[in-house]
Amino acid sequence: MPDDVGGFDEFYRGSRQRLLGYVYLLTGDLAEAQDAVQEAYIRAWQRWSTVSGYEDPESWVRVVAARVAVSRWRSLRSRARAYLRHGAVENVTPGPGTETVDVVAALRRLPEEQRTALALYYLLGMPVAEVARETGAPVGTVKARLSRGRVALAGLLAVVELEEAADA
Repeated sequence: MPDDVGGFDEFYRGSRQRLLGYVYLLTGDLAEAQDAVQEAYIRAWQRWSTVSGYEDPESWVRVVAARVAVSRWRSLRSRARAYLRHGAVENVTPGPGTETVDVVAALRRLPEEQRTALALYYLLGMPVAEVARETGAPVGTVKARLSRGRVALAGLLAVVELEEAADA
């Protein structure tokens, strides 16, 4: 871990907007620019003991960010060429059905603790005791979260079904 955390934070705050603007101009895509800049800062953080000693650390990060952006662009270009040569890759995994979308939307409306307990218990198949260890909550609390979460989820899904019936 870098020794000079405060120095890195100051460096990051002082240079992030300039760097993002630069990479955005290179890519023309804000999301791609943000990803490339984030990757460059991660690499700088990992090597901060060395990078901080450079005459111009921002220059180092700028070069890394530009290389990351160009590398991603080349990868996308190569994929596009492969697509043109070979056609679309057949998607063997079907997209989510409306039921899945409804369940995910309903889960998002639950409190985080209930949502986490339900996901660990039902999606990952963890026993209640393991969910308790994972979340740092007593077993009784996990049972209550699961119970309340199921009731709330059932209510939210019933509302979705009523809305769909009314629209039909």
